[in-house]
Amino acid sequence: TRVLVSKVKDLEYIVVDTEYDALFLENSLIKKFQPKYNIQLKDDKSYPWICIKKERFPRVFPTRRLIKDGSKYYGPYANVKVMNNLLDMVSKLYQLRNCSYDLSDENIKAGKFRACLEYHIGNCKAPCVGKQLEDDYNESIEQIRQILGGSVAEVIKNVKIRIVDCANNLEFERAAYLKNRLEMLEKFQTKSTIVNPIIHDVEVYTIKSEVSFAVINFMKVNNGTIVQSHNLELKKKLDESDEDLLMFGILELRERFGSASKEIYLNKKYDIDIQDVSITVPKIGDKKKLMQLSVRNLLQYIKDKKERENKVDPDRHTKRILSTLQSDLKLKELPVHIECFDNSNFQGASPVAACVVFKNAKPSKKDYRHFNIKTVEGPDDFASMKEVVTRRYSRLLKEQQDLPQLIIIDGGKGQLSSAVEALESIGLRGKIPIIGIAKKLEEIFFPEDPIPLHLDKRSESLKLIQSLRNEAHRFGITHHRSKRDKATLKSELTDIKGVGKQTASRLLEHFKSVKRIKSATLEEIESVIGNKKAKIVLESLKGDI
Repeated sequence: TRVLVSKVKDLEYIVVDTEYDALFLENSLIKKFQPKYNIQLKDDKSYPWICIKKERFPRVFPTRRLIKDGSKYYGPYANVKVMNNLLDMVSKLYQLRNCSYDLSDENIKAGKFRACLEYHIGNCKAPCVGKQLEDDYNESIEQIRQILGGSVAEVIKNVKIRIVDCANNLEFERAAYLKNRLEMLEKFQTKSTIVNPIIHDVEVYTIKSEVSFAVINFMKVNNGTIVQSHNLELKKKLDESDEDLLMFGILELRERFGSASKEIYLNKKYDIDIQDVSITVPKIGDKKKLMQLSVRNLLQYIKDKKERENKVDPDRHTKRILSTLQSDLKLKELPVHIECFDNSNFQGASPVAACVVFKNAKPSKKDYRHFNIKTVEGPDDFASMKEVVTRRYSRLLKEQQDLPQLIIIDGGKGQLSSAVEALESIGLRGKIPIIGIAKKLEEIFFPEDPIPLHLDKRSESLKLIQSLRNEAHRFGITHHRSKRDKATLKSELTDIKGVGKQTASRLLEHFKSVKRIKSATLEEIESVIGNKKAKIVLESLKGDI
């Protein structure tokens, strides 16, 4: 917003009668000039319409061009498959022409045309040669108008009346033909009607806002039938509120779909006022179900969008997580390279530490490192942490390797302070961001800040930090157990008179455990340490052999 204001050179005003007119004018000016800082529409593609041509014996066909010649257009249809299914049903119900001849009364009487194949296979009644009267043809067109307008119930009612009339006049073949048409219409109505038929001429809008974009779902309902449905994606520019986005979206969609309903349903209460339009938030019943259907469509659109984006750019998900972490921790750089440290010991014995490395939010196992604590006696986590951090980054500096953009310490203030001291001792304090994570409440600590940061338990930032911490703990514990077990096993073997550390190591390296050594044959042990020592080991472990 500050950048926008800084670039303003002049202000001009256009005065209109009402606030609603002002919004419409703003919408048209945005489309004309496409200003950089305004909300951007993301679906500017052309959608198809169904046209009923203004002509004698009107044709019904799909088109993407709207010509102001008096023809009637229905749509637009965001889903082409839905439109094609509708046209297919119309062609099965009504025998309409698909030629582009000028079927004027003079041309027909002059015999300028001949009945084509469509007539002979039963798809057309050949009005071109006078085999179908104009009134009969226009009756079919009127029913098609009602179907496309969502008034299927009215068409069904008229067809039922005509079936009865045909039966009374003994026109049984005509009645059977109309009965087949009735069955198709009722089947279509069953698929289309999802709410109470008394819900008529209503627009439904729901909105879901993400970080950089928002999606508005629009549904138009006539006689309980959804006749139009569309998801409008808006790209946010100035952190617009849902209220602003929704107002913009409603104006755009009403204009685009030529809708002028006097009633609008919203999923939440917004301070939106549209002239001569009633706005309600349904709480119960069929109206509430309609809102829930709109929300489901909305969430599915967003889910599909994210899946498409991840397929196009597999790293997009990673970039989003790292950007979120950078924002939450107020980091200057994107934390592509993160390292996490954890100490491990058992009652002060076999103290070790682990360093795990994540690159692009994924484990880089070739960069993992174990540390055996060398300068610390007893269980001193703080001193151990200082030692391993010093050793790790002294080596990276010496070898001129890349430093991480973030260091995570598994522990609270004490461990974090020790790690900061280590960085200071090698001249890296303040050059690498460092945080600590305490296990109990998952609090994030910063150096010299007594107040911890509490991230949302569902946030991707916290989940990434927890993944690093858990991986460091797993890696450290695995190394610690291995070291402790080897020490225990070695002591059991080195207690045997005549067996030293080197011999014990060779046996453990080959057999992996004392249990396997006990079950091995003399020949197997001989192949590792020779006959003399093999006999000594087996005599000690098994008794006389």
